Amino acid sequence: TFSMPRRADLPRSGGSRRELMDVAIDCFARYGYQATSIDRIARASGLTKGALYYHFRDKEDLLFEAVRNRVGQFERSVAAKVASIADPAEALREVARLCVQHATRSNHRRFIVTLMVEALDTNRRLSEQFREMMRRFRGFVAGVVRDGQRAGLFAAGVNPELAAEIYAAGVMGAEIQYYQDPDAVDLARALEVFVEQYLLWLREPRRRDRQGRERLVSRTARRKYGQFSAQ
Repeated sequence: TFSMPRRADLPRSGGSRRELMDVAIDCFARYGYQATSIDRIARASGLTKGALYYHFRDKEDLLFEAVRNRVGQFERSVAAKVASIADPAEALREVARLCVQHATRSNHRRFIVTLMVEALDTNRRLSEQFREMMRRFRGFVAGVVRDGQRAGLFAAGVNPELAAEIYAAGVMGAEIQYYQDPDAVDLARALEVFVEQYLLWLREPRRRDRQGRERLVSRTARRKYGQFSAQ
């Protein structure tokens, strides 16, 4: 049981709820979800348990909201940084650079990536949130690819949705390797090389087939992934 929070215990501004979520995600990332109790979060935030329960139903609810808040912060930072970049290729480079910054600045992103996998079998609500997050990310990348195609910078025969899946897989795969072995994996360099190779693929030269129609030439890519032509 717990008592209703005293007025002095209540957050003093609208930003205090966000501050609580920041403290919570830091505790979850540092100690893990199971080892992080409401008591620990309360001590770290300088509030009582009652004040936390005033805002959040339980620890799972706090985790859900803290993750959603942190994901939202990342998405807003990406959108703000990329909005002013006119060149689609440079926009894709900047997204990768931002992923590196968030991955190496703190352990919050590592926790979220780890939780994304764990939630597949343990937390349907979180898993659905992560699914929507990745769909938004892929949709964002696909939009950048389409911008490049409309500008004539990227080959029109590339499927933007599939291109977005490949980009997301490259970024996430590099991050996971970095989290597993940060001393051996240079994340910034790995993503820099990946993006440049990815851009080369998007700009594949076009040739004419026997009927005189232009087609995208990439025998290796066709063997691995099949046709890329948009339907």
